[in-house]
Amino acid sequence: MSPAIELRGVTKRFLTPSGGIYTALRDLDLAVEPGEFCAVVGPTGCGKSTTLALISGLEPVSEGEVEVFGKPVRGIADGIGYVFQADAVFPWKTVLENVAAGPRYRGASNRTARERARDWISRVGLSGFEDRYPYQLSGGMRKRVALAQSLINGPRILLMDEPFSALDVQTRSLMENELLALWAASSASVVFVTHDLEEAISLSDRVFVITAGPGTVKATYKVDLPRPRNVAEIRFQPRFAEIYEEIWKDLKDEVLVSYERQKRSGAA
Repeated sequence: MSPAIELRGVTKRFLTPSGGIYTALRDLDLAVEPGEFCAVVGPTGCGKSTTLALISGLEPVSEGEVEVFGKPVRGIADGIGYVFQADAVFPWKTVLENVAAGPRYRGASNRTARERARDWISRVGLSGFEDRYPYQLSGGMRKRVALAQSLINGPRILLMDEPFSALDVQTRSLMENELLALWAASSASVVFVTHDLEEAISLSDRVFVITAGPGTVKATYKVDLPRPRNVAEIRFQPRFAEIYEEIWKDLKDEVLVSYERQKRSGAA
């Protein structure tokens, strides 16, 4: 079976405001299997978010190839859901209208879109909040809306860019478990970007470690922890600690490289 996502020899360059060239990724190879949950970790500025942008088609590659289900990405790809770090809900729409927006955009009638939206609002535990506006919701509730917005469209690929980083520890754990339950009921392939190695291990089947920029894949680790998982409890298993220590040995070196670069840049 061919990968759901494959990046081969990918390099991504950006023009800087001063007219120079900044290389975010260089010779990156990465593949995600159908239905697989993969996490991407690495130091700040290593190109993790850029990788998601290339998969989604929001950014073109400078060199190399990106394929989604065997087809080259030549623009915004179909069948992809994207959950950003910042809330991407419409502040002037209710919860119901926010979740129904996707099906409406894809041609569903108002009635059908609302029926599907109510179903997904129930699945993410927000029944009774259909008429609330985003400012009336907690951070965790807004993230539930964002999940429903993405999953209602039945994405074959779900891209997540540090979606829970702004939440408190307790709410974050609840949302992680919620995500795993929703993912288990789907066949989506997930690429989850995070700075939190514990989160990466708790959620994923594999973890990709990206080098300090220009980013490339330094190592890939299989997470052989049983499913279903409770993210708060899985972290107490001895095998979890073993995997963490193994990955951290690789990740620590890249974090230190990035930190030293930032120090030199600040001094300059």
